[in-house]
Amino acid sequence: MEWYKWLEPWEFSPALLLCFAVGITLFVRGQRVHKVNASRKVLFWAGVVLIYLSMHTMLDYYAERLFFMHRIQHLVLHHLGPLVLMLAYPGSVMRAGMPLAWRAKLRRFNQTLTGRAIIAVLTNPIFVPALFVFLVIVWLIPSVQFYSMLDWRLYRLMNWSVVISGFMYWNLILDRRPSPPAAMSPGGRVISPIVTMAPQMLAGAIIAFTERDLYPLFDLCGRAIAITPMMDQSIGGLTMWIPAAMTEVVGLLIALRTVMRLSAKGRWGNGPPPAKRPIPAPG
Repeated sequence: MEWYKWLEPWEFSPALLLCFAVGITLFVRGQRVHKVNASRKVLFWAGVVLIYLSMHTMLDYYAERLFFMHRIQHLVLHHLGPLVLMLAYPGSVMRAGMPLAWRAKLRRFNQTLTGRAIIAVLTNPIFVPALFVFLVIVWLIPSVQFYSMLDWRLYRLMNWSVVISGFMYWNLILDRRPSPPAAMSPGGRVISPIVTMAPQMLAGAIIAFTERDLYPLFDLCGRAIAITPMMDQSIGGLTMWIPAAMTEVVGLLIALRTVMRLSAKGRWGNGPPPAKRPIPAPG
């Protein structure tokens, strides 16, 4: 197969292309208003490319026919891609890229009861991490996995849900502001990856070391390469256990750096001791 054939979509999705087109257009337009340094641009485009390659190329074909490729796909969609893209802090840039009328309508909507309720849910420091873990575990239940891989509607719901929850989660963890106005406290941003990492590592270990085929669906559909079911399952479990956990460690370290920066500025915790005022000389 020619290399460019790998970039062809396995299942063409106009909705997905529209989302990419809108997001990219807003970011490019926003750069005319906000100065965006080179590192943020690199992170934004790297995140876009990672998510696109995982959702709209021939990789999707292999993710449907190999369990370990399916786990690599979700590692990118749920962890790595959203983490890299959100490290570009694109929110303010994309808002600046909106037409003035759109920004005014968005501002008015955010001030309504419905708008405030939606924001409260999307940034809830308990709900969002819980959803982040839930959407990893629930799609791994063998019966749920079976139907989600056979029904294209469930399959797309699965992939979209992990991407969206990834953006919601890393939006909280990577926030550089004190709380308030940030939804999650700086300390919570450090602790949260530890809490969310544990059940994912446990699930990965269980899958990796289980001695029976949990996902016979991949044999039913026909594995894309010659690999035994147990080897396929073990590699998939290890992908959840180690690379996914390491991605969360990266997020933890970034959150820890934010805590140290805010503490040094006296904007979190006790902060640095106040400078002593010089005592004037007598006379």
